[in-house]
Amino acid sequence: MAEVGCRDKWPPKRKICALDSQISSKGDRARELELFAAVVAGGSFSAAGRQLGLTPSAVGRAIDRIEARLGVRLLLRTTRALRLTAEGQAYLGAARRILADLDDAEQAIADQGAPRGRLRVSAALSHGRLCVVPLLGTFSKAFPQILVDISLTDQIVDVAAGQADVAVRFGPLADSGLTARRLGSSGRVIVASPDYLARHGTPRAPEDLQSHNCLNFNFRRAEPVWPFRRDGVDFALSVQGNIEANNGETLAQLASAGVGIARVGAFSVAEEIADGRLVPILEPFNPGDVETVHALFVGGANTPARVRVFVDFLARELR
Repeated sequence: MAEVGCRDKWPPKRKICALDSQISSKGDRARELELFAAVVAGGSFSAAGRQLGLTPSAVGRAIDRIEARLGVRLLLRTTRALRLTAEGQAYLGAARRILADLDDAEQAIADQGAPRGRLRVSAALSHGRLCVVPLLGTFSKAFPQILVDISLTDQIVDVAAGQADVAVRFGPLADSGLTARRLGSSGRVIVASPDYLARHGTPRAPEDLQSHNCLNFNFRRAEPVWPFRRDGVDFALSVQGNIEANNGETLAQLASAGVGIARVGAFSVAEEIADGRLVPILEPFNPGDVETVHALFVGGANTPARVRVFVDFLARELR
């Protein structure tokens, strides 16, 4: 778990006894959730106290009560930092979801159900830049009260733990309690630049790749082999190269520069193939593997309106 920095001292300017008592003994659970989330976000009891109008000691007592009630340690505390335990990480995710639901309920009543609030979206770097980001202007015009907070990364974020409201994912999905909405699909293609092929020769069979510089992904869900199909029989080969990257866009850029051969999503290199910067190779051996694209979110009757309208929008536009 990553550490969160802790400020040294609290300037004891004032004590707010009324608010201290508000979270004492059988305090408001929602208040406790808000306080815990503030401690993690601020990195210290002092920062959380300043945000909520409490003394550091009151914040510390509230955290002690939560841990005592749950019977687990949520935070590991040192003189320099706070560190979340595994139980603390799970509690933080639940706290964020519950607080978001409370905000949604209040906003729905205040605005007669108009979708609003912050919407945290996670998408793969290449697909997000090329396919999702261009749609955000249209979405924002339709729903001006929704603040879209988008992060583009090929690393997996934990939607169930509250790290994002909607995640656009490629490929097979792990079993979870999340709701998945199909958005579309994308095939893969092996590409190289004309310059690279002129210098190193064009592979005519998958086995020829053993003598080429094959650029690959570096994250854990990356396939260690490239799949092929010959005479109706599927097989896979290990490939090697001297550069790895965490996103397909970087691999495509390297391939365009003549560094090596890459296997990436067809959508991410359509423009480069059309203008001749990249050439598809080994297409007779393409297994036709297709990655399904899904939107993942916490579903159910209490799904925030901002999440529902955004997923509906993606399904309609990306289809």
